[in-house]
Amino acid sequence: MTGMRALVIVHDHLSTAGHVGERLAERGYELDELLVVPAERYTTPDVDVAFPAPEDYGLILTLGAPWSVARRNAWIEAELALLRSAHRAGVPVLGICFGGQMLATALGGDVEAAPRFELGWSRLTTDAPELVGPGPWFQFHGDRWLLPPGARELARTDVASQAFVCGRSWGVQFHPELTPEVLQAWFDEDGAAIAAEVGVDPERLVAELRADLPAVRARARALVDAFLDHIAASGSK
Repeated sequence: MTGMRALVIVHDHLSTAGHVGERLAERGYELDELLVVPAERYTTPDVDVAFPAPEDYGLILTLGAPWSVARRNAWIEAELALLRSAHRAGVPVLGICFGGQMLATALGGDVEAAPRFELGWSRLTTDAPELVGPGPWFQFHGDRWLLPPGARELARTDVASQAFVCGRSWGVQFHPELTPEVLQAWFDEDGAAIAAEVGVDPERLVAELRADLPAVRARARALVDAFLDHIAASGSK
């Protein structure tokens, strides 16, 4: 049944849908994962990717990535086209971090460098706590989106817009899906240098995520439920 199949766009081999994918599965979705950049191309990510038709799915989840949307290589352009088509067809899209920036760009917004890198926990100023709670949420990004026409911003920090809704499409800048294992993998690959620049301790952040895991998972589940019940279900909020 198309309506209960979700396309999960995994941009790099280190990342997973984590708590978000877990909750989608609990809500009855069959997850089809598409890995965009395989491990051996991590440092040369300009690969060719064939994306499926969005109409084959009842929902699209597009995850984070270590690259910038501004790269605008062939697969980024192809994914932007996919997200535009999904939005036009009324297929709900949930974009996380890079995925949220992709969604904003696909719908007529843009992406730019943020005034500073956000890495670690932050609390949000939220206009819709029933949809996006104040957190704390985990941040790991150096870019930020510029809102597309017709979008409604739901939450923000002093650095970046943190959540927006546009029809049945929803972008969040933070990482509700994040597990300690994935965060450790990010730091092991190339995130430790960013942490050093920003002045945060990777070991402490991973330990905090692990210690707070029940609350992190609960916030992610609530976010997915809000998306499915209020955004994907109606498209009018």
